[in-house]
Amino acid sequence: MTVSVIRFGGSNCDRDAVRALAELGVDAELVWHEDGLPADTTGVVIPGGFSYGDYLRAGAMAARSPIMDEVRAAAEDGTPVLGVCNGAQIGSESSLTPGAFTTNRSARFQCEHVSVRVENADTPWTAAYEEGEVIELPIAHGEGRFEVSDERLDELEREDRVLFRYCDADGAVTDDANPNGSKHNVAGVLGDHDTVAVLMPHPERATLPDIGPTDGQGILEGFGQ
Repeated sequence: MTVSVIRFGGSNCDRDAVRALAELGVDAELVWHEDGLPADTTGVVIPGGFSYGDYLRAGAMAARSPIMDEVRAAAEDGTPVLGVCNGAQIGSESSLTPGAFTTNRSARFQCEHVSVRVENADTPWTAAYEEGEVIELPIAHGEGRFEVSDERLDELEREDRVLFRYCDADGAVTDDANPNGSKHNVAGVLGDHDTVAVLMPHPERATLPDIGPTDGQGILEGFGQ
């Protein structure tokens, strides 16, 4: 099993993802986007950072890299794909997942720890948690506000494709607990298959016990499911 962590110009969480996966016993390697997906790829991480300097809008240019055609094809074949932060923006721009991520309500870059509630525990990414469980993860983004039409959001909620919501430490989903103004406090969503997910918080930064909380381990364990 080899998880390909895609590196674009401006990616800066790619090595973090490789290290975090190694901590969990998952083999991972960095893949430069121009080289395409290796034949032995069994999972894909689209990491955080500022691909192409976030020109035009976050994720827009990386989404048009030829490797994303390969990622979409792999996702359709059931290969697990996880987009984190800038990777979530790339994932939405690539139509891997619905909706879009835009400028934070504060119009500022925000870097802090937040609480998120597990909305659907019946996925590879959340199998380690209980539905309704609250976990702590860090965020670091300027364009993390999830936006989608009301009709589409209703559909996502009916299909149980909202993965995480921002909440307070007790699990209450409130506006005060919403760090970026995301619609209905959405922090992560699923694609057409539950093996494809994007989220704004960084699980790879909450994995190594020597440097802080480890609540993100369960998400990355989805590559071993």
